[in-house]
Amino acid sequence: MEARRKQLNVTDLEDEQIGIIITISGGVKASKRLADLGLTPGTEITVIGRTLFSGPIQIEVSGSKLVLGKGLASKIQVELK
Repeated sequence: MEARRKQLNVTDLEDEQIGIIITISGGVKASKRLADLGLTPGTEITVIGRTLFSGPIQIEVSGSKLVLGKGLASKIQVELK
């Protein structure tokens, strides 16, 4: 039996770490916005980089690069791949 992997927010990932989206918390608008960007449960994402302190986070999903504000990114729960 495989041990359950630790769930993290996207904001907790380091540069170049890969995660699989488990859940998206937040309201209907946030969930719809993220789904429109291709960020749905089961999707693999890679953190490319971030600005210092509380700035946006650049990720790659399905070959596309996206920049998410920290607030929106914190709504995405992932497990490390």
